[in-house]
Amino acid sequence: MNPPSLPTRYGKLSIALHWLMLILIAAVYACIELKGNFPKGSDTRELLKQWHFMLGLAVFALVWLRLLARSLSPTPAIVPALPAWQAIPAKLMHLALYILMIGAPLAGWLILSAAGKPIPFFGLELPALMNKDPDLAGTIKEWHELAGSAGYWLIGLHAAAGLLHHFVVRDNTLTRILPGRN
Repeated sequence: MNPPSLPTRYGKLSIALHWLMLILIAAVYACIELKGNFPKGSDTRELLKQWHFMLGLAVFALVWLRLLARSLSPTPAIVPALPAWQAIPAKLMHLALYILMIGAPLAGWLILSAAGKPIPFFGLELPALMNKDPDLAGTIKEWHELAGSAGYWLIGLHAAAGLLHHFVVRDNTLTRILPGRN
């Protein structure tokens, strides 16, 4: 009896979640970057902040589904296999991205909670995770902004590595996660 072969690509759910979350994360960043173009207190600025919160919380919700899908499906092998010195940083990069997708939205939720502000989520108001503490809100906001800045680098390096593997190394790293036929 032959052992079952590993898939050559991620499952459809994992692929869909990967690209959906890229779009959501790009929208989260766009909202917060565009916010600065409008005067404080303006309707547009407040709307962009609200969308930043809601889209960030959508990332937070979907990352758990993504982790579940990842745990239930085998990871397709990279062909040819990565040398160990590349495999370890690749695993660390994925870990850092998951920490970002969990930590940054959670920090945003904590900021709003500690500031005593409502936590909007597409017509719902989520419960506060802590009591009002403006000083703590400021501290968490600093960490949240630091995570956001680090996210630009992590996402950029992740994308650059995928392109490097596709066009220079010529392995299947990128094609395993591209949409298309399975």
